[in-house]
Amino acid sequence: MLHDLLKVIPPSLINFFLVVVFSLLIGVEQRRRYINAEAETLFGTDRTFTLIGILGYVLYVLSPQTLLAFMGGGLALLVLLSIYYFQRIQQQHKFGLTTLIIALLTYCLGPLTFTQPSWLVLLLVVCLLIISEIKDVLFQFSRKVENDEFITLAKFLVLAGVILPLLPDTPVSPAINVSPYRVWLAVVVVSSISYASYLLKKFVFPNAGVILTGILGGLYSSTATTVILARKSRETPQDKRVLPAIIFATTMMYLRIWLLAFFFNRTVAFCLLPYFIVFILVSVVIGIWFLRAGAAQGNGNTTLGLKEHTNPLEFKTALVFAGLFIFFAVATNYVLNLYGGQGVNIMSFIVGFTDIDPFIINLFQSKWNVADAVIVTATLNAITSNNVLKLAYALALGDKGKRRNLVIAFSILVLLGVLFAYFIPLDTLFFVQ
Repeated sequence: MLHDLLKVIPPSLINFFLVVVFSLLIGVEQRRRYINAEAETLFGTDRTFTLIGILGYVLYVLSPQTLLAFMGGGLALLVLLSIYYFQRIQQQHKFGLTTLIIALLTYCLGPLTFTQPSWLVLLLVVCLLIISEIKDVLFQFSRKVENDEFITLAKFLVLAGVILPLLPDTPVSPAINVSPYRVWLAVVVVSSISYASYLLKKFVFPNAGVILTGILGGLYSSTATTVILARKSRETPQDKRVLPAIIFATTMMYLRIWLLAFFFNRTVAFCLLPYFIVFILVSVVIGIWFLRAGAAQGNGNTTLGLKEHTNPLEFKTALVFAGLFIFFAVATNYVLNLYGGQGVNIMSFIVGFTDIDPFIINLFQSKWNVADAVIVTATLNAITSNNVLKLAYALALGDKGKRRNLVIAFSILVLLGVLFAYFIPLDTLFFVQ
């Protein structure tokens, strides 16, 4: 019924109604922001902005083809705004242009309702309202930004938007059956996940406790986070939350690896999905169990400072990752030619004691015609040995009182990894080649 009613109403009337409503909303927002200011110091608020929107609508309708009337009105408005602006500088010593720019954008609402989709006009109004209201939020945010933060952002844009598109997507040689583009794509994807974790930790959860630090750190590197938390457990043995935080960091490792699989090889990702669901559920249950047990005994107030997690976006880090990626590409090709899939499985156990991301991304890209079952098994093997490595770090660096629980937790995850890799037939889950 509403659709039929809109057909009867002339489009120009609907557009006029939208201009009036949107202009009034913008003006009311300006009125609210300056409710305590002296009226003489303001350019205008609700009525002024509504009339500016109506003026732009009327002048556009008068000459929609040539836009002479609209441009003349815009020029007149610009002159008035300029006079007000310079007078404001002289009398109030204020240099802000926000209100004046909003007035000019309000003047343009009329033509926009005729020439652009309604959703775009609405989006513009929403942006104007939000940007006007978040001045204090942006000010507080800028105080959190360090001097080199935009340099870091520039590095990420160079990694993803400049270097990556320029690289060729052809293999370097038969021995290195990956292209420079694929190597750098892996760098960009892993860096993106790490950078997202870093931004969450710094700007969204700057005062995160041990548990949240473990979760966010696991997205960056579960091994590095385990080392940091293990050392913290020795410094503050009374805090029972360190142990579940270590387990939650490993939980996020499963999520990160599955996301990498989903990005590079969705067939393998869906093959890994049932295993990873079990891994995540089991590790979450273990973490919650330890967390509740620690709460019953009383927890400390340990927090981890931001300095514990440095920014991962460094060209040196990217180059090291690219070097490892190429190394594992050569090594995987060599092992496959000599020992086949069984050699890759053995190699995956060894790789788990290093950085597993370059190795498993090599497998996910499937440049060696490796069967999906071999990729899945090798991924599970690398995860299993990496969990053994984290257990060793935690036992060596952590509080002695937590060793028993650490052994129990990681033994369960290691046994699950072995069980899934060798005792559950892969061809019964989804379609594994």
